[in-house]
Amino acid sequence: MFIEFKDVAKQKFIATGKRYFDTFPDVFTKMYRFTRAKTARAMGYYPYFPKIENSDATEVTIDGERKIMLGSNNYLGLTNHPEIIEAGVKALREYGAGLTGSRFLNGNIILHEMLEERLASFVGKEKALVFSTGFGVNLGAIAAIVGSTDLVFSDVFNHASIVDGCRFSRVRVRRYKHNDMADLERKLSMADPDQARFVVTDGIFSMEGDIVKLPQLVSLVSRYGIRIMVDDAHSIGVLGPKGDGTAAHFGLIDKTDLIMGTFSKSLAGVGGFIAGEEPIIDYLKHHSRTMIFSAALPPSNVATVMKALEIIEKEPERREKLWEITRYMQTNLKSLGYDTGNSETPIVTLLIGDEKKTFYIWKDLLAEGVYTNPIIPNAVPPGRSLLRTSYMATHTREQLDFCLEMFKKIGKKHGVID
Repeated sequence: MFIEFKDVAKQKFIATGKRYFDTFPDVFTKMYRFTRAKTARAMGYYPYFPKIENSDATEVTIDGERKIMLGSNNYLGLTNHPEIIEAGVKALREYGAGLTGSRFLNGNIILHEMLEERLASFVGKEKALVFSTGFGVNLGAIAAIVGSTDLVFSDVFNHASIVDGCRFSRVRVRRYKHNDMADLERKLSMADPDQARFVVTDGIFSMEGDIVKLPQLVSLVSRYGIRIMVDDAHSIGVLGPKGDGTAAHFGLIDKTDLIMGTFSKSLAGVGGFIAGEEPIIDYLKHHSRTMIFSAALPPSNVATVMKALEIIEKEPERREKLWEITRYMQTNLKSLGYDTGNSETPIVTLLIGDEKKTFYIWKDLLAEGVYTNPIIPNAVPPGRSLLRTSYMATHTREQLDFCLEMFKKIGKKHGVID
């Protein structure tokens, strides 16, 4: 009867020339009422979806003007490496542009499995599984590992893909204060020991630039009998003796059950992987929906990632240069008077606090030729808006010193530094 009434009502409004949605609830209403982005565009303070015309990694062109790029995750500067480009071109010629299906059915080629073997060896695990996106790794793996009867402990600053993976799984979540092992232990101690539990954390936190306290975390999960997964999206190529991530950095590979990584940062491509024991990876291979129901990574992308891994291993000086640049910028930005929070990696945050002031500073820096990322709630807590800067091994001292001059000029203009 309800359906019949609605159908009659709809026909009545069509007959009178009125829109059905003018009277009845419309799911598009919130979209029509969304004006925040339009207002920001009109005022010239819209920082998203920039139209980058060309890029040589450390510099980009926007509206015909060159900007020094301090907003990329291209930590080792490999996206324009000639060997990587050639590897992609060669695979493109040999395998074609795409695979037109999921790996589960027709999209699995030998390159995918070769990359998985390389990745597993690189991070010190038995097996690895490649996904088409990094976001899809966390969404699909977490949802396959835990369910509604389990319990996950998650750092409040974990990446959105971890948050959504937990939502997708319908698992019960206990969030603990950022990198606060005492708070985590309190929550662990109150949990039912007969319930399966899981801890997920970023290795390097993408907005704060600090590193998870993995030794303390591993000690806790070992004591409570809990499995652990580390998201190394920003750690691969950056941390570890050979750029092999957070667990390797602390010498805790054997104590870390699962290591996740992405290709869209240091590995110069797109996609991601998860690595661990063979039975776990085999299970995920047959149960992770984001892997099974997503088109396979194009061969050219797989080939470029393999070449990037090769270069990371044979050119450790890139990582050494990255850390030299990181220390230089951290020291000088602090000397200027900026609050860089707990940053200890190539992600160096400049805490501003006020959301509007953050946009003003971002715009002025961009006008002066410095590209940064303004970060506002919900990506960070209220009152903690910031500029996220990140550095590459290929930045020159001249570029860095120019940026420091602009940080000094614009910071003083807006009263962020004295």
